Amino acid sequence: MCTYNGAAYSPAQLESLAAQTRRPDELVVCDDCSTDETTALLRAFAARAPFPVRLYVNKRNLGSTKNFERAIELCTGDLIALCDQDDIWHPNKLARSEAALAANPAAGLVFTDAEVIDDHTQPLGYRLWECVRFDPARRELFRRGRAFPLLLEDTFVTGTTLLFHAKFKELILPIPTDISIIHDAWIACLISAVANLIMIDEPLLQYRRHGSQQIGVPFPPAEAQPGGLEALRAGVRRRVAFEASIRDLNIVRDRLVARAGAYRLKAVMPLLEARIAHLQTRAALPARKLNRIPYVLRELLSWRYHNYSKGWLSAAKDLLC
Repeated sequence: MCTYNGAAYSPAQLESLAAQTRRPDELVVCDDCSTDETTALLRAFAARAPFPVRLYVNKRNLGSTKNFERAIELCTGDLIALCDQDDIWHPNKLARSEAALAANPAAGLVFTDAEVIDDHTQPLGYRLWECVRFDPARRELFRRGRAFPLLLEDTFVTGTTLLFHAKFKELILPIPTDISIIHDAWIACLISAVANLIMIDEPLLQYRRHGSQQIGVPFPPAEAQPGGLEALRAGVRRRVAFEASIRDLNIVRDRLVARAGAYRLKAVMPLLEARIAHLQTRAALPARKLNRIPYVLRELLSWRYHNYSKGWLSAAKDLLC
């Protein structure tokens, strides 16, 4: 669990952890230099919690990604669940997630949906997966074993919903800082390259949306645009955006290559290399539109526009914009 100035919401989350039907073996909390009553609340909870609580207060503010990295590194159990300070877990969240992994030995990570609530724990009438564009069509692709390519395009595994095997710590740590995706997307993407992922298609927690959260999900319905590693950032020239996506993909590739001796990679490297090559072609298109035609035709005939971009729409953009 990572905390930062969470005194307003962390008590409800802590009580939901204490109410788990399958209690945590330990709660590791890394506080990122809170200036409110968060650490006092944590110490009071630790004194009465029905499981060991280990509190670490950072010497300097690390930010959410590096704070979660430190917390993951400090965990000693076989399974690691990430916990945000402002949500509320259902009593069966850990039990259901642990059972799902136990029933699927080839799986490395499980994640769930969540009910979205407001500051006052009132339901907002929609679920988390609606916000992150994990719609029925993408869920069907996920069931067919397409988790890795899906996670290269969009972030739909949210940290507070996931549970993963600690044996993958060497794969995911350290979490790079020179990449545009955050810790939960990085964890899910890397593990999906070496193990199966499981989704539990029901909300096992309440995800709180409020104005002071450090990282939040978009409001539904999400805009129909590329996301995740291939998102074209607003206000930035397309070439620069492609180059940023290529950088991110290269970081993913380099980590997988570096850890290949410790983990058995699934058949993901050809897909990853093809995606990088496609984006490199799009980033290097000539300035003159007529000169782009052979490059665009090649990407269309190889079907890479359809596999790694938005098909004819992306091709048209490259020819006309």
